Amino acid sequence: MTLPVFSRTLVSGLLALSVMTSAFADDFVAQAKQRVADATQPWHHWSGPISGPAAQANKQILFIASDLRNSGVLGVSEGVEEAAKAIGWKLRVLDGQGSISGRTAALNQALALKPDGIILGGFDAHEQAAAISKVRAANIPMVGWHAGPGAGAMPAEGLFVNVTTDPTEVAKIAAYYAVAQSDGKAGVVIFTDSLYTVATAKSDAMAEVIKQCSGCTLLEVQDTPLAETSTRMPQLTTSLLQRHGDKWNYALGINDLYFDFIGPSLSRLGRTPEQPPFSLWAGDGSESAFQRIRKSRYQVATVPEPLNLHGWQLIDELNRAFAGEQPSGYVTAVHLVTPQNVEFDGGERNTFDPDNGYAAAYSKIWKH
Repeated sequence: MTLPVFSRTLVSGLLALSVMTSAFADDFVAQAKQRVADATQPWHHWSGPISGPAAQANKQILFIASDLRNSGVLGVSEGVEEAAKAIGWKLRVLDGQGSISGRTAALNQALALKPDGIILGGFDAHEQAAAISKVRAANIPMVGWHAGPGAGAMPAEGLFVNVTTDPTEVAKIAAYYAVAQSDGKAGVVIFTDSLYTVATAKSDAMAEVIKQCSGCTLLEVQDTPLAETSTRMPQLTTSLLQRHGDKWNYALGINDLYFDFIGPSLSRLGRTPEQPPFSLWAGDGSESAFQRIRKSRYQVATVPEPLNLHGWQLIDELNRAFAGEQPSGYVTAVHLVTPQNVEFDGGERNTFDPDNGYAAAYSKIWKH
């Protein structure tokens, strides 16, 4: 039977639309695979600053940690300690112990100690606006690590600069990995903690990528506090599997800490490491995450921050503030750790510590 002209036109149009949609989907998956390939390359060359002010002498600084039980915050504090020693400054670390009240107390203690400079380690500057206003009134320069939703100067919040890898790019590469590894068929649950602005920025960016993948499904976004992962994640993992079953094949999160408790839960539920859901995290790159990736224990990738390098950068940025200069403008690129590259750039020590000579580069700046 011959179709009417209108019907033949409609069918042709639908077929053309189907071909275009399929081509777009293939292009998006190819783009995801290229982004992943670029992000897994080793870091052999220093791309940060090569000039700046010489070391400002006789400075006493404070590092205020959100929670030293958090491996990312601890790693940055250790980098700050190394760099402070190299530049010749005295350093004291105060622990906010994982609570808003603890961080407020630490900031108030910092004011009483009258340091030359303060580093905020791993908490949102908005959270402590009242205490920070007192620091600003005392004309004490402040820099932050993960103290806001993006990298760079934060004058409205009283920060000379916020040091972080671009959280949006960190989040996107995690989502691109899920798209690439699933060939555009990922069923995703995203874990976030809305207490932190940067966490919300990350989870929103992940969701945006997954929604652009026509064959992928964003099953849900779970807002669950990092501080309560040990109590919440076992039951939540069970509930998610009951709700989504095998449709859930990738877990994306804003920090590796979530998976410290998802993995054991999956094991108790009879899921083997070869079975989905596979986890990858846009977090700090914890030691346990590196071990899981190396041993193929449920977790397939992480997007770590160069914690030690960021510690050195914080000292350099604070030195620029003391000298009355502008921030360096340096923002570290994203790096994706997978089973194929886990032994490079510090991975043999279960950390992302780029082999690009950053410590020597900063020391050379300070000693000129």
